[in-house]
Amino acid sequence: MEKKIRTILFPLVLLVMILSAIPIHGEKGGNVYVIPIQGEIGPAVTQFVIKGIEKAEADPDSVAIIFEIDTLGGRVDQATRIRDAIMKTPLRTISLINNKAESAGVLISIASENIVMAKGATIGSAETIPYNEKNISYWKGELRTTAEQRGRDSRLVEAMADRRIEISDPYEAGKYIVQKGELLNLTTQEAERLGFIDYVSNNYEQILKFFNISYGTIIPVKPDFKMTIAQWVTSSVVLPMILSIGFIGLLVEIFTPGFGLGGTVSLIAFSIFFGGSILAGNAGFAVVLIFLTGIVLLVIEAIVPGFGAPGIGGILCIIISIVLASESVILGLSSLAIAFVMTVIAAALLLKYAPRNKYFDRIILGVELRKDAGFSSTSSKGEWLGLEGVAVTPLRPAGTIEVSGEKIDVVSEGEFIEKDERVKIMKIEGRRIVVKKIN
Repeated sequence: MEKKIRTILFPLVLLVMILSAIPIHGEKGGNVYVIPIQGEIGPAVTQFVIKGIEKAEADPDSVAIIFEIDTLGGRVDQATRIRDAIMKTPLRTISLINNKAESAGVLISIASENIVMAKGATIGSAETIPYNEKNISYWKGELRTTAEQRGRDSRLVEAMADRRIEISDPYEAGKYIVQKGELLNLTTQEAERLGFIDYVSNNYEQILKFFNISYGTIIPVKPDFKMTIAQWVTSSVVLPMILSIGFIGLLVEIFTPGFGLGGTVSLIAFSIFFGGSILAGNAGFAVVLIFLTGIVLLVIEAIVPGFGAPGIGGILCIIISIVLASESVILGLSSLAIAFVMTVIAAALLLKYAPRNKYFDRIILGVELRKDAGFSSTSSKGEWLGLEGVAVTPLRPAGTIEVSGEKIDVVSEGEFIEKDERVKIMKIEGRRIVVKKIN
């Protein structure tokens, strides 16, 4: 009897052990995609997020998307595109604020059905730049309509963008959540207390369990190399540096005969700038063609004497191409201004210190033609002093005289001297020869 019981119990125990080893959330096998939204919000990030959403939607087993957010903001138009993509997807959406969701990051965060914040995270400070009534009115409208669609407190969201809004604390009499003149920025603890968020965690499994989302696999969507380069190149910090290097290299190349280090550095810098802009979707090959046209016009101006139409046209083409390839007109112009200042400083340093460095001897002429070494700017006229001659033309007071068969341009001491009068050379001051009438 005991042997029979063991025979029956052993398979049952083995079956229980096998079942217990299977993850409880793996029963339905749904896939959850994690899409990071990090750094400055621009076209590169927008393309990455939209492609990530499309990838999740194309998976028949996907059930939800977690947007892991850590951003200080960026362009409003790009944040609006990301918001629209998040709100249109049929998949369950969760925003995980895993550090900061500032400025444009606020709109992206409230676009999801659920909001989760990690401990120590913040959300808010969404004021527009520049701050004016038109911009703030539009931005508040976008925030308000998104908050209302997702069942969030639209008043709290508006206070993150408009410092004129004041909100009393509903839990503590006489205190304020935010006062006039301040922008609302909520910590995780404050957001949880006000019911603005749904959960506090930075663990994917805990978040999915809290929202009763059955899953089998969590699939992180990682940025590819192209997206990383595009986001890096088009950032407001790196862009002025790349342009400065490009222009300084071009300056060195202009002063240096042949194609050398300056031209190579300049070519690499501008290639990185326009390549990153193309990858980010800011520019096409037409913009690159405008820039190359500008370079060609400047080369023509360098060959042809004078500063005319080719030079002006070349400068305009370069400025227009860089502005068109930037994420915004303001970013393009500000980056150009910084690059211009850096180039001027570099030019001053090159002109001052380059002659002391043998590697820059070709940039400017460092040889001095001194008088004690036998060089003179004009032929010596000292032997003419005291000689007499005849006025070939009237001297009023400038004119021409003839001395020993040689005609010389002179001036009188102030008096008018008629033609054919005799004169004597009294002083020689550089190129100025002074004569006096004699009887």
